[in-house]
Amino acid sequence: MLNVIWIGFFFTAFLCAICQFWFLGEQQIFSMIMSALFESAKSAFEIALGLTGVLTLWLGIMRIAEQSGAMRLLTRGLSPLLSRLMPEVPKDHPALGAMLMNLSANALGLDNAATPLGIKAMQELQSLNPSADTASNAQILFLVLNASSVTLFPISIFTFRAQMGAAQPTDVFIPILLATYVSTLAGFLAVAVVQRLPLWDKVVLSYLLGFSAVVGGLVSYFSALPQAEMLAQSALLSNFLLFSLIIGFICGAVYQGLDVYATFIEGAREGFQTAITIIPYLVAMLTAIAVFRASGALTLIIDGLRWFSQMFGWDSRFIEALPTALIKPFSGSGARAMMLDTMKLYGPDSFAGHLACIIQGSTETTFYIIAVYFGAVKIKYIRHTAACGIIADFFGVVAAIFITYWFFG
Repeated sequence: MLNVIWIGFFFTAFLCAICQFWFLGEQQIFSMIMSALFESAKSAFEIALGLTGVLTLWLGIMRIAEQSGAMRLLTRGLSPLLSRLMPEVPKDHPALGAMLMNLSANALGLDNAATPLGIKAMQELQSLNPSADTASNAQILFLVLNASSVTLFPISIFTFRAQMGAAQPTDVFIPILLATYVSTLAGFLAVAVVQRLPLWDKVVLSYLLGFSAVVGGLVSYFSALPQAEMLAQSALLSNFLLFSLIIGFICGAVYQGLDVYATFIEGAREGFQTAITIIPYLVAMLTAIAVFRASGALTLIIDGLRWFSQMFGWDSRFIEALPTALIKPFSGSGARAMMLDTMKLYGPDSFAGHLACIIQGSTETTFYIIAVYFGAVKIKYIRHTAACGIIADFFGVVAAIFITYWFFG
């Protein structure tokens, strides 16, 4: 699947460039594509380099959590659910704790913590994988949940909206929460159908209803807070919970009589090697995305969607925010730039400005995560991962559009 996607980006870019050169007289198109190609290769290396320190930190902390037994305690509450959704993962296996930590960091909006924890979880799942170069069912389910996981506190989006002069920077909080919940549910159901997971099992239904109640409770609580207090409380809660977990891991290691520092160093050593491992995968994916954008293919898609909506007489305001949606599965930084550009062009409190922010918070960088997480364990055959991830992205974007019309239309 990755092979087809990667080749498709380059061939599409080449065809679009030929058309621009031949029919539109764009003499610089191939120069622009080559500049984007080399710049994206440089960016891929810089991203991997930037991950090195964070990976080293969190892999060291994760080793403390494993050796102290804290990971086993964290996973007990989810063991009944995960044993049904991932029967190939043994009870109390380190992968369960790593997945829980990753999904929690994503939910709290702590991206710097989520990526290394996700890589660690994928490495643990790989130790159970009977086929070293093919994604297992558990790895696919984890990656899709990761790529579409509910973001409870999109603090960075609040900050960007405030910087752009939004009257109420946090007015997208509840819309984002609703849209990201839809994308997560869609991704989960897509994987469940393909893998024939027992959705009607009483335990699975109980957990799904419980998670829904938590999301509903957060919506109810935070919607009643003033804007400034909502931003302050969400930031405080996110960082407090994560740092409390770190302190809990250290306390558990001290209680077990471990050399905490040496344990941290032992786990941290893996960070540098892991960062090096993912460089080729990042270069491959980011360069393909860059030439696709530079060729004008993205602009062609946007113009085609605008023409299609106008032909049917639809309200086409949502088209202005679609660049964020189309870039988000491939590049987080690219989608963020598109979001900021939309707010700058139309205003942060415009329909398009609101929609771009909600899209940014409702979906994840599916192909980037595939490149990083599967690259870290050298998976080549991803099976139905991309398809299920795209389904989650699609429903997240559709939900974001309808919710934006509901709240701000």
